[in-house]
Amino acid sequence: MRPGAQQYVVARQLYSEDSFTENHEKVYRHRKTMLDHFKQYLTCDAKRAKNAALSLLPIISWMKIYQIKKWLISDIVSGVSTGLVAVLQGLAYCLLASLPPWYGLFSAFFPVIIYFFLGTSRHISVGPFPVLCLMIGSVVTRLVPDVGPPANITGFEGLSMDDQRVLVASSLTFLVGIMQLAMGVMQVGFVVMYLSDTLVSGFTTAAAVHILVSQLKFILGLTVPGISGPLSLIYTVIACGVSYAFDFKTRFGIEVVGFIPQGYEPPMAPDLDIFQETAVEAFPMAIVGFAVAFSVAKVYSVKHDYTIDGNQELIAFGASNIFGASFKSFAASTALSRSAVQESTGGKTQIAGLLSAIIVMIVTLAVGFLLEPLPKSVLGAVVIVNLKGMLMQVRDVPYLWRRDKPDCVVWLATCIASIFLGLDLGLAVGLGVELISVVLRAQFPRCSVLANIKGTDIYRDRKDYIDIYEPEGVKIFRIPSPIFFANIDFFRTKLVEAVGFNPLRVLRKRNKAVRMIRKLLKKGDLQWTSKGFTNASCRPLKESEDESNIEELDLPTDFKDLPTRIDWNADLPANISVPRVDLHSLILDFAAVSFLDISALKGLKTTLKELIRVEVEIYIVACDTYILQKLHDCSFFDDEVLPSMFFLTLHDAMLHILQKHPESTEEKSHYDKIITSVTIHHPGGSLRSRDRHAPETKF
Repeated sequence: MRPGAQQYVVARQLYSEDSFTENHEKVYRHRKTMLDHFKQYLTCDAKRAKNAALSLLPIISWMKIYQIKKWLISDIVSGVSTGLVAVLQGLAYCLLASLPPWYGLFSAFFPVIIYFFLGTSRHISVGPFPVLCLMIGSVVTRLVPDVGPPANITGFEGLSMDDQRVLVASSLTFLVGIMQLAMGVMQVGFVVMYLSDTLVSGFTTAAAVHILVSQLKFILGLTVPGISGPLSLIYTVIACGVSYAFDFKTRFGIEVVGFIPQGYEPPMAPDLDIFQETAVEAFPMAIVGFAVAFSVAKVYSVKHDYTIDGNQELIAFGASNIFGASFKSFAASTALSRSAVQESTGGKTQIAGLLSAIIVMIVTLAVGFLLEPLPKSVLGAVVIVNLKGMLMQVRDVPYLWRRDKPDCVVWLATCIASIFLGLDLGLAVGLGVELISVVLRAQFPRCSVLANIKGTDIYRDRKDYIDIYEPEGVKIFRIPSPIFFANIDFFRTKLVEAVGFNPLRVLRKRNKAVRMIRKLLKKGDLQWTSKGFTNASCRPLKESEDESNIEELDLPTDFKDLPTRIDWNADLPANISVPRVDLHSLILDFAAVSFLDISALKGLKTTLKELIRVEVEIYIVACDTYILQKLHDCSFFDDEVLPSMFFLTLHDAMLHILQKHPESTEEKSHYDKIITSVTIHHPGGSLRSRDRHAPETKF
């Protein structure tokens, strides 16, 4: 080896799966059953109780490592800064929820207290989130519209419109909290994985458009009734235009925040009738609120090198919303801009969040009157300014279209559906399109025929490279996805395209030919001589169209009662025509196949048998150990489909084929070399090989 040359040479024996298993003993591992996992889940000891306590109260973990001298000042500065932002955003986001502004201060206080003890993120700022506020507002205006009577709910009796709306928002928030808490207890935090970054981006962009339109009436000082449901955005644009055209010129009064009561109101129980009316809307709110908060928390946890727990986050937000709803706050998550303030101003832990809640409490208890003359148009402007980041996500569309068109379709479908159908239906549409795209990618993968890169043990798509080697009569087929009930037919279709013939059709043709030859021999119209089959009749022989016993045509070709085996690639007697098969070996690369279901097993076995019955040798390579074990467990193997067809690597199978069929290379006009030995160069060491001077084998 030349100094500095980046190459390695390995000399080892050729391995099939069977030979590798014989030469290398595996470690026995006991596989736990569902009962074992259930018993372990119910088992409790001191260590597990301690871990459970630390998990349910993450504050214990980070308080033990809290560095007072280094972190306290930073947390104080961050807490004060975030608290001031939270006050203004709390008042502003209440406009989205169609509630009196001061209730936003409740949402910036109560949930933060609970999250301080239960949350695993040290940097997100818990409180009102504009998208959730807008979703709450759509439910509030549906049950308590600006014009017309409210919904027929017993709890509304004797309440003013504002009180009715507060009851709806708090009851809805309580239900959202129950759902989040239940999901956390059941350990289903993984559900957020089904909301891709693309879907969330499209959804939040649409939400930003809704928010922008909803704030026009405050910015322009217009009187526009609250509208909810599909196409509500279009109606609100139209309504603002009409109000502006006919009323703006004569309006000089400016709507302000108005009276802000000091102190907190007594706790209130949720209304069960409202639970029934809002259950459908509550679930997407629970998912969206958690998904956004978890996404932001994950960004900061990676940046600051600590871990967060999705299930514990669900528990934390569930408990926060339940507690907050009892004191008339509405659903909490995290606002991206507010969290950015908390982190960028030096916040180290949730002590900053607790201090921000204290700032909000001071405003609520003592200085809220200073905010009473604040125009609502200013609050609307605050909301719109904070939408910049979400609205600018539109710039992702050209990038997505160039890089990944299915992802771009998900983004556009989610955004457009959310704009025109509403956020709840839009989220459902986006999730449906996303799941369909995943299914289609798995159902119609990009299958390929591989070829050897000359002089290497590397195999790549034959369409992508020039200097390749393909032995005669050998095909390598790769499917880069799981094989399951939905794509087994696609797998078979692509395999037939790759090999160039339909094995079942060829098999039936061959069996018909054998049946015809046997019939002609019996009649004496055909005879076997040293030169082969010859016609013994003067009349021309025609191929029979005998269709009896069709089922037998799918069975292996039976040469009994015939004087010899038939060479199907030679000329056949009696004008018999059978499609020519130039393929003698087929390699299936299963390196990317992660699982097989029962339907796929049956379809795969049928396809393999059809190929084997037309004398094509099958080799399956790089198969996952657990898939191979499943094949054994499901009685996949029989007299035709044998375990010996499985090889450790693609190169092992190719070398085995070339040794078994040397004629595959003799037809070439030149020798093409495939590497059969490898030397390993150990850094800092000497060249090591089993046989440094062993010649490379040429095929």
